[in-house]
Amino acid sequence: MIPETMKAMVTMGHGDFDMLAWHEAWPVPTAAAGEVLIRVGACGLNNTDINTRTGWYSKSVSDATTGGAYDEVGSDDPSWGGAAVTFPRIQGADICGEIVAVGDGVDPARLGERIITDNWLRDPADPLDKDRTGYYGSEHDGGFAEYATIPATNALAVDSPLSDAELATFSCSYSTAEGMLTRAAVTAGDTVLVPGASGGVGGAVVQLAKIRGARVVAMASKAKHADVAALGADRLLARDPDNLKAALADEKITVVADVVGGAIWPALIDVLARGGRYTCSGAIAGPMVDFDLRTFYLRDLTFTGSTVIDREVMPRLIGYIEAGKVKPVLAATYALAELHDAQRAFIAKTHTGNIVVCP
Repeated sequence: MIPETMKAMVTMGHGDFDMLAWHEAWPVPTAAAGEVLIRVGACGLNNTDINTRTGWYSKSVSDATTGGAYDEVGSDDPSWGGAAVTFPRIQGADICGEIVAVGDGVDPARLGERIITDNWLRDPADPLDKDRTGYYGSEHDGGFAEYATIPATNALAVDSPLSDAELATFSCSYSTAEGMLTRAAVTAGDTVLVPGASGGVGGAVVQLAKIRGARVVAMASKAKHADVAALGADRLLARDPDNLKAALADEKITVVADVVGGAIWPALIDVLARGGRYTCSGAIAGPMVDFDLRTFYLRDLTFTGSTVIDREVMPRLIGYIEAGKVKPVLAATYALAELHDAQRAFIAKTHTGNIVVCP
């Protein structure tokens, strides 16, 4: 039996942690036509949850991600997609759960399926139009609750012995990483430099680049080097070397896969070989960087932003999961009611991998 109400952590507006409000009798959503209802087993945390709540995507904000409130953000400031988020909103994109109800037009045989989510909500009439996409947990209520609805095409069946919490580490981090590597066309002939390699996306980049046969140079704090080495990195550097160019004098870096940005950004670009590629899907250390156009054009570099992933990314990731080619890096599991603490731990970045909450 599906109850009428559920426990949920609901984001009430832009701001600090007090905008995350705990509700013990929030209405259980109903699957609309083309949707399924999921009983949430676990939901992973990601930077988008925090950036949307705080309003970090606003052009008025130039600081690194802090998780707190920004005084300059208003109620009409945009999300990642350029339109304001409506509140209240249940955030949380990275669900692992079970389909317990289906809307009109969805095959009832899907009842009981174990799924993870493809978080990119595409227009069925034009799924390739990136301007007409939304993100789960941002433009549609997500998984920080006991139940959630999602378009049936975004609920992807997965056959794996991994736990719900382990499977909830994949949807955002690993699809973001695979999207970056796809956009940069990484092959076995590349050497990929990965700043922030101990984070959810960075660690996924390490694993997925190795699947492609690339050499991986990973940057992380020395306390996390053993963890990152276990992911397959060929070489480890400090998180912020005094002289990155000197440290990499014996390497030919053909790709930088970056979600960090911030003060080290010019050094990252400076180590790229002629004809190299820089691909970016985040700026947790700060979005404002010094950019020397001469380095860019004289070295024949290619820059690619990577947000909306190509459609083949998630099916390919499901294949990797089911074949055991990628492994989850589950740093910690919290109860959903402890989401404030979970996000504080996520922001502190003392962990390696991903943090998950369970209803």
